[in-house]
Amino acid sequence: MTITVTLYTRKDCDPCQQVKAELEAIQSEIPHTLVEIDVDTDVAVREKYAAEVPVVEVGPYKLKTVITKADLLMSLGAARDRLSHLDQIGDPAHQRRVERGKVISSPDKLSMWLSNHWLAAVNLVICLYIGLPFLAPVLMKAGATFPAQVIYTAYSPLCHQLGFRSFFLFGEQPYYPRLAAGVPDVKNFGLATGLNENDLLAARAFIGNDQLGYKIAVCERDVAIYLAILAFGLLYAATGRRLQPLHWILWLLIGIAPIGFDGFSQLFSQLNLPFLSMIFPYRESTPFLRVLTGALFGFSTAWFGLPYMEQSMRETHALLVKKFVVVEKKLHL
Repeated sequence: MTITVTLYTRKDCDPCQQVKAELEAIQSEIPHTLVEIDVDTDVAVREKYAAEVPVVEVGPYKLKTVITKADLLMSLGAARDRLSHLDQIGDPAHQRRVERGKVISSPDKLSMWLSNHWLAAVNLVICLYIGLPFLAPVLMKAGATFPAQVIYTAYSPLCHQLGFRSFFLFGEQPYYPRLAAGVPDVKNFGLATGLNENDLLAARAFIGNDQLGYKIAVCERDVAIYLAILAFGLLYAATGRRLQPLHWILWLLIGIAPIGFDGFSQLFSQLNLPFLSMIFPYRESTPFLRVLTGALFGFSTAWFGLPYMEQSMRETHALLVKKFVVVEKKLHL
């Protein structure tokens, strides 16, 4: 089996032409299929290789920048011997890789599409995920109670949906917090609904009515989290996916610490355990704090994670570009 040599090059590159000439000179000694990829024809490939051209890849071996004939002979010879050894022992994993390398499969095509459009897909999924909870109260207001109930039910395993920690649309107030939250100038949940604020099942089941409005199908904090993720996703797209990942220390300080303190201090204070009540006096978070900590968590988490996803997708894209060019070259031999 002839080995495949990939040369990453560009126009008007004298060292690239010299390497190509050296490869042609050793063709009779070490037969190989030469595949050339112009790094300037693809953004991901250019970012990965442009500062290093010429780059030669053969099997697991890579040569870059200053490449001599001796380097080429050593690398191509090692790749040839390795390939011959793998063929002789009949390694199943190697055989599968060889077969996959001969064709452009549907998963390859899907991966190529995702490597180009993954951010749009993520933003669309987040938009749909947070958009449906807003649709539920709209449907309730319009009298379409069945599809609204489907949405509430679908999201019930994903969020506590407690009425006193949710936003409401089309009512007297945008929220009805617990009395313990101490939010001035608003009706508390118990007064507005007539329900016992400590009855969590009743608060979860309460969807709303024409007077109070109808609750969004996820809580205030989740609304803030996913809208903030979407906001960063759109910002990241608008800036050409050039922002660097947020440092993990900043992510912990800005994203994790505030939401963790607000959420866990509230949780521990309401467990009715004497030793905890000395550390965490009873408290109920406010809509403002839920939104603030949720937004900080969502935005910083997206800032931390999406740029790393972009780096991974660019790497995948560069590898697929190579495979597509190699397969096309072999088909025309």
